Amino acid sequence: MGPRKRLTDTAHLPIVAAVTVQDLEVPAPKAVEAYDFRRPTTLAREHSRILEVGFETFARQWGTQLTAKVRVKSTVTSESVIMQTYDEYAASLPSTTSMILCVAEGMSASSGKMVIQFPTAAALGWVARMLGGHGDKSGLERKFTPLEYALIKSLMDEALEDLSYSLGGLLRGNARVEAIQYNSQFAQAAATTDLMIVVAFTVRVGDSASDATLAIPADALLPQLGAVNPMASSANAAELVRGQIGQVPLDVAVRLAPAAVTPARILNLAVGDTIFLPHPEHKPFDVAVGGKNLAQAMVVRKGSRVAARIVTTTSLTEENRP
Repeated sequence: MGPRKRLTDTAHLPIVAAVTVQDLEVPAPKAVEAYDFRRPTTLAREHSRILEVGFETFARQWGTQLTAKVRVKSTVTSESVIMQTYDEYAASLPSTTSMILCVAEGMSASSGKMVIQFPTAAALGWVARMLGGHGDKSGLERKFTPLEYALIKSLMDEALEDLSYSLGGLLRGNARVEAIQYNSQFAQAAATTDLMIVVAFTVRVGDSASDATLAIPADALLPQLGAVNPMASSANAAELVRGQIGQVPLDVAVRLAPAAVTPARILNLAVGDTIFLPHPEHKPFDVAVGGKNLAQAMVVRKGSRVAARIVTTTSLTEENRP
């Protein structure tokens, strides 16, 4: 054998990394809520709270009114307040139901109409109790007779007064009943893409409970909700989006150069195995976000923890943007 060669340059020697295989708990996948970008906006938190308080007041008033009219204890509970397009709202309703179409003095013709919706059988039960009978009309679906129409309209007129009182200055002008529709697919209260503030209620009259909804055109309420209205202006929309995205947390990884390993090697990993990494000993580590290298850093110690000190950065181009 010839004489051994002496190695003097260690800059390009690979780092030997010992990978210890352990049983690790796999974190549960994060729940991701899908966002529909076809919707221009959603309710701001400040708006939601203001509207929730108003509709909870309306629910209590409506329940009190029903108790006085049907002569049995009645309660109305506000369940949720959301923003939907009219098409989404109509699609969520039963095909046959009672839809009370209402208009307010301060609403323009292009804003659409308000809708109070409840099951026809429940409304017939209310009428039966008002006339001295029992309220069990389950499964009964038909149009109202002229007398029933007059009684339901009287109930809704008083409910609209309670709504105006509960919302205060949010709903401009007095509302009135315009018509009653019985098919949710044919009732054209607004354009399909118009945004509606939709409130879900649970109406309990005696021992029977039913679901009801109230839909108000967003254009009739949002302008009165103050400067936090996200629909008030779109002049600085790009700036607002950039500002919001700039506050989103990102995972930053400091990593060595990757090594090519066969699937068979990965499947046969055992405790104590060693994987050789082709990362030079004195080369800075890569700082990556979303799998893209954005900088290089040296590993330093910060108190009792290990930190990464940035030594170089990479310009963000379209090819390496995270």
